[in-house]
Amino acid sequence: MSANDTPAARPQPTATYDSAFLRACRREPVPHTPVWFMRQAGRSLPEYRKVRQGIGMLDSCMRPDLVTEITLQPVRRHGVDAAIYFSDIVVPLKAIGLDLDIKPGVGPVVEQPVRTRADLARLRDLTPEDVSYVTEAIGLLTRELGPTPLIGFAGAPFTLASYLVEGGPSRTYENAKAMMYGDPELWADLLDRLADITAAFLKVQIEAGASAVQLFDSWAGALAPADYRRSVMSASAKVFDAVAGYGVPRIHFGVGTGELLKLMGEAGADVVGVDWRVPLDEAARRVGPGKALQGNLDPTVLFATTEAVEAKTREVLDAAAGLEGHVFNLGHGVMPSTDPDALTRLVEYVHTHTAR
Repeated sequence: MSANDTPAARPQPTATYDSAFLRACRREPVPHTPVWFMRQAGRSLPEYRKVRQGIGMLDSCMRPDLVTEITLQPVRRHGVDAAIYFSDIVVPLKAIGLDLDIKPGVGPVVEQPVRTRADLARLRDLTPEDVSYVTEAIGLLTRELGPTPLIGFAGAPFTLASYLVEGGPSRTYENAKAMMYGDPELWADLLDRLADITAAFLKVQIEAGASAVQLFDSWAGALAPADYRRSVMSASAKVFDAVAGYGVPRIHFGVGTGELLKLMGEAGADVVGVDWRVPLDEAARRVGPGKALQGNLDPTVLFATTEAVEAKTREVLDAAAGLEGHVFNLGHGVMPSTDPDALTRLVEYVHTHTAR
């Protein structure tokens, strides 16, 4: 970007600006409630399993042709109102040289966990050159998607820190919380470093053409509100502030975050994602005015009969009836054994039921 081409001065792509998804994010009138699904590009689709066969997850994320095909698959099949960039939250950490891998059936595993101040030196700044494949893939995608918006995403500092400190997935986060409580200065410096890396990763995606971004704080539900406010919120706010000038909607989502919804909105989100545990009308009360909401059908409902899925979907839509803006989604990601046809039917049902 030149000195005169500031993020705030960049016009929105006209092809996507008036899409139902972006209008809902901006809390403007929509022709129908827009729908997309977290993990819509992934294991529930047979065409995904076919193209990924024999290719590791991280390798898949670094091949622009493969990223493009996988990202487009649910748009073609389901007719969703937005695509989400196919990647993984640990991609920027791998890109700066950390020794980690995504092990099937386990998740991200870090060879040398971050436990001391000396370990922070391994977390260097992320440059656009580190993730040139992202820029290339998004360029390919936006040409293919046309008027369908592309959502970029990243992992939030707390969730990334938890993976790094624990060395992999955890149910208790004892090492991460031990650092947070026992060495708050080291913890704050770790999250601040990760906020810079995350912001840089989101900037690459937006500058390449992403129309919105979502920050996944998958593990934030493990925190009490006071701990979130004191030890986490400022790092997430730093990420949101860093991309505010681009004018694209910023979505914030975590699992089990019913007690944190107001704080997650205050961190800087334009849209607050809600899992299935809190009805959307109650979530709106907790978040307060001035935010759109996203969610929140329980992903397991999709294993029930079509009639049951439609009944539960109506409950979500009824709870969302008074919202300033609503993006329909699941309350978490699509489960791997979900019938893809159930997702296609769900998109059609929401579109039909909410047609204005």
